[in-house]
Order: sequence, then C-alpha cells, then structure tokens
Amino acid sequence: MTPDEEDARPPPKPAEAPADDEPLFEPQARRAAPAREDLFDPPEIPMPGASRIGGQRARDARINLDLDLGRIKRRKRYGLLITTISVLFVAFVLLPVTWAGAYLFFDPPRTMLMLQRAAEGETIRHYPIPMNRMSPHIVRAVIAAEDSRFCTHDGFDVEAIQDAMESNARGGRVRGASTISQQTAKNLFLWPDRSWVRKGFETYFTALIEFMWPKRRIMEAYLNAAEWGDGNFGIEAAARARFGVSAADLTPLQAARLAAVLPNPNRWRADNPGPYVRRRAATLVQRARVVRNERTAACVLLTDRPETQ
Repeated sequence: MTPDEEDARPPPKPAEAPADDEPLFEPQARRAAPAREDLFDPPEIPMPGASRIGGQRARDARINLDLDLGRIKRRKRYGLLITTISVLFVAFVLLPVTWAGAYLFFDPPRTMLMLQRAAEGETIRHYPIPMNRMSPHIVRAVIAAEDSRFCTHDGFDVEAIQDAMESNARGGRVRGASTISQQTAKNLFLWPDRSWVRKGFETYFTALIEFMWPKRRIMEAYLNAAEWGDGNFGIEAAARARFGVSAADLTPLQAARLAAVLPNPNRWRADNPGPYVRRRAATLVQRARVVRNERTAACVLLTDRPETQ
C-alpha cells in the first residue's frame, strides 16, 4: 500500500468508554439473575451448634409423640376395661338385684316354664295369692316333702347334697338335693333346663333371694309358681283344678297329695292317685305332723312359732 493510500484511509473510530454500571470484564457465561426475594432477604448464616439444636428438637418431638401415643393406647385399654366392668356390673349385679327386688313385692305374671307350656298348647291357669290365703297344711306338707331344713339353711342343704352325691356315686337312683329356695330361684328367674350354666345362675339367684327375701316370701313365691300339671301353676290353681276348693281350704290329706306329685306333676295326679302317690301322701301326712310339732315351719307360719311367756 502506497503512502497516498494510507493517507486516504478513514481514521479509526475511538473506543467507546464502558457504562458506569457495566463491568469492564464480562464473564463468558452470565449468571442467572437472583430471585427477587434474594435481593432483599439476607442469606441465612448458620450459627455454631444450630445443627445440634435442631437434632435435639427433632428427638424431643419424637419422644413427645411416642408419649402421646402411649397415653392414647393406655386410655383405650382402660376405656375397654371400664366398659367391660360396667357391662358385667349391670348384667350380674344391678339387673339381678333389681329383678329380685321387684319380685320381693309382687309375683311374676309368667315364668319361663309357663311360656314353654303355653307354646306346647296348654292352657295356663295361674292365680297368685298371699300366704295368709294358703292353708298351713300345704306349707307343712311341702316342707316335709321337699326341704325339711328350709328354716335353718341359707339356701343350700349341705347334708342333703352330700347324701345325694354318695347315693349317685353308688349307682343307685339319681337323687336331687335342690332346696325350696333353689327351686324358687329356678322357677322365677331361669329356664327349665339341666345344664351347668343354668345351675350356676341358679346358685347365684338362690344366694341373692336368701339375702334379700325373708323365708316367708320365698315359700310364698314357690307355692305361687310351682307346676302341678295340666297347665296349673300355683297352689290356688292346683287346689281348684284337683279338689274344687280354694288353697285356704285344703285338708291335710289333700295338701299331702299335692306335695307328693311335685317331683313329676305331669305324670302323677293328686285327684286320682295311683299306689305310689297314695303311699307317698300317707307318709307326708305323718311327716307334716312332725313339722308342726317340732315347729320346723316357724319361719313361715306364725301359728307354728313358739308362744312367748
């Protein structure tokens, strides 16, 4: 290139000065602009021991959660236990006591055995009456036939139970040892069935009525609920059906015949007795006299109580 050509070239443009806010040297990869909140919030600077404190808080939170869960489980267990105890208390204490307390003052309109006989097609005749409208002969005859220690035991005749167990162990005729109190508990509160479950409930209700009722009321309830066959329940219905008289007018022999058929009233008849019932009734007439003379029915009959001097 000649000197003239060099002089003809335009002079080079001066370099533009950088802006005040533009860096002199720009990196090859421009970083992304920080978020808006980062422009105003200062970065968190970890303090010495912060990680240790945070871990302790987490452990405390887990411990508290475990304690809360344990308390909830204990409350559930205690709640279930309290509920179970409450149900058992109502079923085995409150309800039976209330039931027995109600029957202390009035007779049940129907018993389970009456309902069973009605379902079998029998016509039920049941006329409950107070003790003062019953002949004393039927009380003495029933004590002589069913429970000679009625006035002295507390619901269970231990000697009779032992004798029955020994007799049954020898293989003889199976004997029962139920007292009048036990039969009353069975007739009024339970179902007619031979099972250990029913026997257990019978024992419980026997102890209950012996504790809550006087002996006179137990005998009265028994005579008003006992079955005498052909749908006749209670001594009043039996006296009317078998002899055409009221319970107050029963003679010693009539009372003895009614007591004689109690073990099986649907098989034996008091108004048309067979040889066994005749013999049994004659024996009970004699035993009833012993009951009167020895005053073993004094807990029921006011007339049999010894005169005070």
